[in-house]
Amino acid sequence: MPWAVGLMSGTSLDGIDAVLVEINGNAFTTKLQLHEFITWPIPEEIKLEIQDCFSIERSSVQLITSLNFKMGYLFAEAVKQVCNQARIPLTQLDFIASHGQTVFHIPTSFNRYTRSTLQLGEPAVIAYETRTQVVSNFRTMDMAAGGEGAPLVPYSEFLLYRSNRGRIIQNIGGIANATVIKADANLEDVIAFDTGPGNMIIDEMCKRYTGKSYDTDGQLATKGKVQPQLLDECMQHPFIRQPPPKSTGREMFGSEYVLSLLNQWRHLSIEDLLATMTMFTARSIVDNYKRFIFPTYSIQEVILGGGGAYNATLVKMIKQLLPNQQVLTQEDLGFSSAAKEAIAMVILANETLHGQPSNVIGATGAKRPVILGNITPVPF
Repeated sequence: MPWAVGLMSGTSLDGIDAVLVEINGNAFTTKLQLHEFITWPIPEEIKLEIQDCFSIERSSVQLITSLNFKMGYLFAEAVKQVCNQARIPLTQLDFIASHGQTVFHIPTSFNRYTRSTLQLGEPAVIAYETRTQVVSNFRTMDMAAGGEGAPLVPYSEFLLYRSNRGRIIQNIGGIANATVIKADANLEDVIAFDTGPGNMIIDEMCKRYTGKSYDTDGQLATKGKVQPQLLDECMQHPFIRQPPPKSTGREMFGSEYVLSLLNQWRHLSIEDLLATMTMFTARSIVDNYKRFIFPTYSIQEVILGGGGAYNATLVKMIKQLLPNQQVLTQEDLGFSSAAKEAIAMVILANETLHGQPSNVIGATGAKRPVILGNITPVPF
């Protein structure tokens, strides 16, 4: 079976997920075995540069250009480390699948700005440093075909999780996104969309008040009380009620949004803030289900993945809000919540190398199925 590494650096900036797998076949014949998974840390100075790129005020062409290559070297190092940990030589790799680091995403045109997206992490650097072909830039062809370029993971989720039960696969990274797979679904039946914030607001507040990058197990949130007025204000955000297809990112729920909340609600304790923001994440997810999924689809199971699946308080809140569905985590089904998106990149790249489309038009709104990703060959 061919060997591959999948790379994912999400909006939460908690590190580069690198997964080493064997993969064989494609589409319905795909067989995949996970051998190693690591989260390679992003140095603090590079995190700050990424955050500056997110900011319209602090970003610059020089910064973006330089960071593109810095991230390429960092991704290449993550590949070397995951292979080293598994004691697999780089020469055994057949390909690398790199999502890159999203710094800005414009899903719909507005004013003078056209639909577009930008992920950093120069694939030529990764290919040169590892002597391995790289598949990257997965979002752009879908956008060229009229889609939003996100979410990307529904294709892999369809292959891995389709069953005779209606399921929602809920990823909770920096942003939360849902993939709806009805019982005995075909690919054209699948819909997916971003539901709103995942860990992004929780993490940002936690860093500002405690210096920690996240609320471990939701422990601080359990000590606070949900503030109804603040929760109601957050639930009025127009994205929550916007019908799919829809996608979002830091440009909508990042540091600027958090600062606007803190300016108004700074008198609250960090425990109350985190309790309320954790409930906001849970409520925004379930509100999207009630508006856009449950009226049409019969859903028996909700399967949680991503970093949010490790937040016990958030999981408990979601379960309380969904008394009629069984709420599971990816681990309950024998998969890894943490490795989910990096594995998805490998599956997408595998389809690219087989010349097969892998966007889900019910998720992105694209006009037609298209082959995703650019291939950077072995440099010599």
